[in-house]
Amino acid sequence: MPMLLSDKSVTADMDIIEPILSIAEKLYDLCKEVKANKERCQRLAARVSALAELVRVIQKSGFGPNPDIVKKGLNELKITLESAQGLVQKYVDSRFLKRIVRAYDHGEEIGSLNERLNDAAQVLSLALQVEQRDRHLDSFREETRRTQDEKDTKVDRMELEKMLQTVEDTKESVDATQKDVQDIKAMLESLKKPCVSPNIREIKPEEIRYDHPKEPFMTSACSQVFKAEYNKFTVAVKRYSNPMCNTPSQIRRIFLKEVETMRRFESPNILRMFGICVQDGPSPDYLIVMEYCERGSLRQVLDSQSNLCWYRKAHMCRGAAQGLYRLHQSEEKFKVHGCISSSKFLVASGYIVKLGGFELAKTETSLKKSKTRKSSMLCYSSPEHLESINCPYTKASEIYSFGIVLWEIATRMIPFKDASVEEIYQKVCVDKMNERLPGDCPEDLKELIDACRSYDGFFRPTAGVLADKLLKVLENLED
Repeated sequence: MPMLLSDKSVTADMDIIEPILSIAEKLYDLCKEVKANKERCQRLAARVSALAELVRVIQKSGFGPNPDIVKKGLNELKITLESAQGLVQKYVDSRFLKRIVRAYDHGEEIGSLNERLNDAAQVLSLALQVEQRDRHLDSFREETRRTQDEKDTKVDRMELEKMLQTVEDTKESVDATQKDVQDIKAMLESLKKPCVSPNIREIKPEEIRYDHPKEPFMTSACSQVFKAEYNKFTVAVKRYSNPMCNTPSQIRRIFLKEVETMRRFESPNILRMFGICVQDGPSPDYLIVMEYCERGSLRQVLDSQSNLCWYRKAHMCRGAAQGLYRLHQSEEKFKVHGCISSSKFLVASGYIVKLGGFELAKTETSLKKSKTRKSSMLCYSSPEHLESINCPYTKASEIYSFGIVLWEIATRMIPFKDASVEEIYQKVCVDKMNERLPGDCPEDLKELIDACRSYDGFFRPTAGVLADKLLKVLENLED
């Protein structure tokens, strides 16, 4: 009997499974060879093994009642595993000192990959029966996973500190460059920094020490940001002011919104909050104490004289993408930032980019009701929102805005500079054009930035896929 068209389609869809299993097997073996970050890599290997078993079940039983979602999940899993394989392979192949440097630099990358594998497990579980889900998702249960990751990270950090100190003490430099030694010294200093409790707490006003005179280094329509010291740790203190356009109740709502949002996201690429402080009085001050980013906003870095090679630019793009991914993949799957621009990202030492500015963060549902747009944000507006202000705001809309930020990193220019509203509309919606990228922009990075700025939201990548592919861009640039 000839094969029906639907049978051929199913067979073609199943063709992705063997490559996934092959990559998973290689990655599992690679994780056994690493010399640093061993605990986290062993955990990564265990989760890859659990996912491979889940994929084998799908291979036998089919895609379940949600085939399109499961197929998309398989394609994204393949991208994630390829990124993980490339990262671990480079890590294994590196010479001794460089491997230590990478252990420090890439430790958080392993955590990000674990997050991506967890997302894949949740999506693929849609193809399983209830009893199968309970059996196959044990490795990805939220509480267990976070406890395991915290324990692994602590062990790996202690081991890494010993390795770095040994190198520094013995001046081992058989294959070291001067830069290697400088990096190791910087890492040792970083590891010695005082720790601040990860729990958000009420901070007393007297616990915060400011420079005098108090001068804000960043200002916005409803807040000022000051440099200060808390618990012998340099911090940024965001003070919500009370201008004529905001009532005390509005200020309190904005304050509580940012606290609520920041409390839920623990990520190296999301601005960390240490505590809150309320100074009572006729016009109470609402303060958020958060980590201090030495280089200021992303826009400030791009406007500066800093030397930004393509590797550093791609590194910044990846950090920004991971921050957005963490927000989009929150326990509230519909959470979006709602106001993405280069001024909403901050840059710490090492050019680590962190997502902040959550006072305007909303849900996709609430943004459907929004009828106002700031003219300064029009250059970040997606084509669908330029066409109609009533168009629902989605993650795909936000990816377009993020694509503009990536273009800014690549060019260091202002998007649609000096263009009127009508000119922006003409270029984006009528001509369907994107502003040009530099001629020496790496081709794989150019493709990703252009994909984010696609006129049709269907063709824009998710934040997770973007983070995975940017890791591949980094690997290629490192070569």
